[in-house]
Amino acid sequence: MHTRILDLPVQTATHAHPEHQLVIGLRGCADFEVQGQGGAVNRLHACVVPSGEAHAFSGRGHNNMLIMDLPVAAGALASAGAHRLFERPRFVQLDHQLQGLLDFAQYALAAPQAAEDGLEWHLGGVLLASLQRRLGLDGDVQRAPGALSAEELQRLDAYVLSNLDRPLSVAALAAQVCVSSSHFHALYRQATGMTPHQYVLSLRVREAAQLLRETRLPLAEVASRCGFSSQSALTHALRRQLGETPRAVRLGA
Repeated sequence: MHTRILDLPVQTATHAHPEHQLVIGLRGCADFEVQGQGGAVNRLHACVVPSGEAHAFSGRGHNNMLIMDLPVAAGALASAGAHRLFERPRFVQLDHQLQGLLDFAQYALAAPQAAEDGLEWHLGGVLLASLQRRLGLDGDVQRAPGALSAEELQRLDAYVLSNLDRPLSVAALAAQVCVSSSHFHALYRQATGMTPHQYVLSLRVREAAQLLRETRLPLAEVASRCGFSSQSALTHALRRQLGETPRAVRLGA
């Protein structure tokens, strides 16, 4: 494993390399594109580039990028615990808890003896393990490359249910599983047979119906809590998905 800090040039470049690569922004920002997926790499977003994947990149002015190269050899990946992280290109949203580690990495890697002390290897291993936990890839359950795992689907359910009262974009959902919006649309439809919009609407209707059956909240309050713009929007969704009016749902409790 080779870890270094670089200032990426503003001129766009494209290349591929035999190693897997992880890029994290320590300062400033850079743009990456891999397999048609584009995204920004900065303090809160990393890019995962599998071996052999051609990728374009350019810096936005002055920047410091933490770049980690991992040999594809099975032994190297096993020791780093990174088998599944590089299954496909990813743009990973980083937790704020990682910021302290990134600060330390930036300071430690600047030391003259960092490579000799093996510090870059140990720091790299901690970063990889943290990302695997963030993506739900540290368990024993295997999944097909390019598919959403059961853990990721559960994470999406929890996210939507905790944010029903606000607008939910495809981009926000995609961020929960760290893929691009366009890629997420295809992955979710493959996993569930529904589009992301249909999925969110089905959860809104399910929760609204539950509130109607179990509470005496006014219809306007139920609509607001479940993310419907109005009572009429809720009524239309209930008629379309359940074939019932809000009154019928409530009386049928």
